[in-house]
Amino acid sequence: MRRVVVTGMGAVSPLGNDLATTWDGLVAGKSGLNFIQGFDTSDFPVKVGAEVKNFDPTGLASPKELRKLARYTQFSLAAAKEAVEDAALDGAYPPERIGIVFGSAVGDIGTIAEQVETMLERGPSRVTPWFIPSVLTDSASGQLAISFGFSGINFAVVAACATGSYAIGEAAEIVRRGAADAILAGGAEAALTPLILAGFSNMRGLASEQENPAHASRPFDATRDGFVIGEGAGILVLEELEAARARGAKIHAEVVSYGASNDAFHVAQPDPEASGVARMMTEALAAGGIEPEQVGYINAHGTSTPLGDAAETKAIKEAFGDHAYKLAVSSTKSMLGHCLGAAGALGVAACAAGGDRPGAGDFLDDVQRGLRTVHQVIVHGGPGHVRRRVLVADREDGPPVLHRPLDEAAVRRQVHHVVLVDPRRAAQQRRGMHLLSLRLVLQQLHQVVAVHHL
Repeated sequence: MRRVVVTGMGAVSPLGNDLATTWDGLVAGKSGLNFIQGFDTSDFPVKVGAEVKNFDPTGLASPKELRKLARYTQFSLAAAKEAVEDAALDGAYPPERIGIVFGSAVGDIGTIAEQVETMLERGPSRVTPWFIPSVLTDSASGQLAISFGFSGINFAVVAACATGSYAIGEAAEIVRRGAADAILAGGAEAALTPLILAGFSNMRGLASEQENPAHASRPFDATRDGFVIGEGAGILVLEELEAARARGAKIHAEVVSYGASNDAFHVAQPDPEASGVARMMTEALAAGGIEPEQVGYINAHGTSTPLGDAAETKAIKEAFGDHAYKLAVSSTKSMLGHCLGAAGALGVAACAAGGDRPGAGDFLDDVQRGLRTVHQVIVHGGPGHVRRRVLVADREDGPPVLHRPLDEAAVRRQVHHVVLVDPRRAAQQRRGMHLLSLRLVLQQLHQVVAVHHL
């Protein structure tokens, strides 16, 4: 069977306008959440969001073309440019053998709201002729094809908050069956608009924190009370392993398998039994030939909602049994907010980036050779919402080294969410750490991507 690997990655997020800046912010425990600046929130009960900051699309297309492109499409182009350059994809394969599987949960909702207002106030003749091309859900995937000249398989995935993950999973299957040599896969969103904020506010799904926005999103915290809307884009370049090696491509990770399901329960509430979430994880493990004990870390959907996080926790315990209590589990939404259709792709990119980026791999080479064990502990939550980062290295040639000592008594009092990553243990089990990027979405569609570092 053809093996599928990640050779390029790109991101635009509330923490930065490229993957490196986003990653640095994640490992530093930096928050991308703040009071919304893009529009006046005086009349809204919720005023906190995770906006992309200082984004400059200059150079992504001509000034004339940029004026026609939706904000989420501009994010897509920026992330794709970074991923294509990272993969050195230009000229690697015939254009007809490079495809695009890319989606968005709500597409260009901002333009829809603006043009409705224009029509009501100024008449139908004033609606822009670029309205329809802009708001089609596949406008981003189409623009990526036009901008890069890739004429292979091209379609948009729409699966609410699982969109980005579904796109990566389906793209991997396309490469695996030989229908393409490379695929750009992921998702983008720019839904932080008055209409969307009003809708989610009235659903009572958003975090109520209005004094300290950086702590509004608290996945798995005992005091969590809702999610924070984010925006951005995440995109991966997927290729067949041997072809990637033959052309000397840099390989970040392997997409081992993926699973999908849905609850068929409720449009907005998770099934309290969480059977659908558990099933898609066990199916992904089985498809990849991975034993539960070989998984070291789960990047959870973890939206910070009381029902969602509880259901996800139950599902992890059901799927992994006793090993669930040894797993490291965290959600990047504590720092990125919920980027909807981009969330899954950003989560998978974070998992794949962990093998070769500073912060997760300061000691990675030694770890893979078995010379030392690295524990990265990131502490979130609790009274005062304490955030600390601790790095512990156990060396064969000396005593354990502890940087920024941690008060264990304080942890017992304050911590609701701890991340523990042990790369050596996973590396000994299967050449690299298996990482599950888990998505539990609003309509309760579920999708999981399993990757490991080669």
